[in-house]
Amino acid sequence: MTPLTEFAQNAAVGRRTAVAAAGGALLVSTFGGAMAAQAAPVETGHAKMNSVDLNALTTQAREALSNAPVVSVAPDAELNVEKSAVSVVSAAENEDYQAELAAAEAAEAADAAAAEAAEAAEAAASTVSATSTSTATSVDVPASAIGNSVISIASRYVGVPYVSGGSSPSGFDCSGFTAYVYGQLGIDLPHSSSSQPGYGTQVPASEAQPGDLMWTPGHVSIYAGGNTMIDASKPGTVVDFRTIWQSNPTFIRMG
Repeated sequence: MTPLTEFAQNAAVGRRTAVAAAGGALLVSTFGGAMAAQAAPVETGHAKMNSVDLNALTTQAREALSNAPVVSVAPDAELNVEKSAVSVVSAAENEDYQAELAAAEAAEAADAAAAEAAEAAEAAASTVSATSTSTATSVDVPASAIGNSVISIASRYVGVPYVSGGSSPSGFDCSGFTAYVYGQLGIDLPHSSSSQPGYGTQVPASEAQPGDLMWTPGHVSIYAGGNTMIDASKPGTVVDFRTIWQSNPTFIRMG
């Protein structure tokens, strides 16, 4: 048995054997499966490996090295890394971001306005309900007033609360209500109960027609036919059709 016997046996079962020769001595290592490295047994008095065996072993080692994969890199090879410019824009200068902020603020404002309008409508409905319950003077629109343009416009605002100095559907006082109604027919009247009669022609009570202005010192209303009127009466009430309560009113034909 020679020192190469173990090497030959390991090679027969597919193990990989690395051999290094240096300074006239021989080192043999085996690697295979999960088994630990083994050294060839040394026999006392065994003759040295002859030159034929050493040359064969050297040849196999060279073949193994020559067949091993080799990666070569040229001496003048360069590593190029692509660079790209990075720009930073502040939030104040970012148009897209500012547009998103503006849209969000607009949506919030719209939601707030809708909520406020809903609250105002609910409050107005509560006021109308309470006033209608407590006001016994409310009456139906007379048949003679049906189709009259002034009465038709005025009736749209039934339920609007009386507001001192008010001249819009959010609240009316007496002259603010009449000025607003006639204004929608192209008749401009001042917001003053004492001045409005001067913008029309006085007619006898016997000739009064629905839509005529009714005036008494300190108050104006709109005649609705028969013994009814529509007006913004006084604080705590709403615009409504009522039995005429003005004493000896003056009737003014407008337009």
